[in-house]
Amino acid sequence: MQTSKEFLRIFLDMGEALLSSGAEIFRVEDTLNRMGYACGATQMNVFVITSSIVITMEFPGEGARTQTRRIRESYGNDFTKLEQLNDLSRRFCNHPIPAAELKKEFDEININKTKQLWKLMGSILGACSFALFYGGSIPDAVAAGLGAVLIWGLQKYLRPVCMNEVTFQFVASFITGCAICLLTLLCPFLSMDKIMIGDIMLLIPGLMSTNAIRDVLIGDTLSGIIRLIAALLLAAALALGFMGAVILFGRF
Repeated sequence: MQTSKEFLRIFLDMGEALLSSGAEIFRVEDTLNRMGYACGATQMNVFVITSSIVITMEFPGEGARTQTRRIRESYGNDFTKLEQLNDLSRRFCNHPIPAAELKKEFDEININKTKQLWKLMGSILGACSFALFYGGSIPDAVAAGLGAVLIWGLQKYLRPVCMNEVTFQFVASFITGCAICLLTLLCPFLSMDKIMIGDIMLLIPGLMSTNAIRDVLIGDTLSGIIRLIAALLLAAALALGFMGAVILFGRF
């Protein structure tokens, strides 16, 4: 006979993985509620915000059991993992399995990390494409690609040592802006604005702001406001970083 104790931890793990992969608050709450009822719970109450998950569930013959998980990093995006977790939750709801088997399948999904080479290639493709889209030349796109390599390196090596995401956003944008300004000084035929636009797109919190508006519209007002404030802070840090580099090099 399964008990709430066996499922609570795995549900918290799944909720955290969904949040860190870019899922909306409604998706996390709905997924955990459905999985809880599918495994035999008579009562499920799930409360999720960007920094916390609280699950209360009750099985027949048991009292209510509650666990809380503090979420410290929930601003990532991994659509591959998100799709795999959604598929796992659907399969579980259709054909419930024991907690140990569910944990095994979840661990197989959660342990997979996006290969750094794919991240690098995606960054280069995105930066080059946006530079061209906004009117840049082929040399501008190549320069934006070089900036994308720098941003990828900063995300890999600098982000883990930064105290928070706002600090990283400012430092990364300032360093990237300085590199672009220096490159355009050495190569006057390059368009600084087109290169910056291409690289800014790699750092702008677009999905976070979109999810924030969605959360507000569907009634998750608190989470939406928290995400919106975080997105505005990241956008401000991004703008200040590039602006500081432009002012430093006198390129305005």
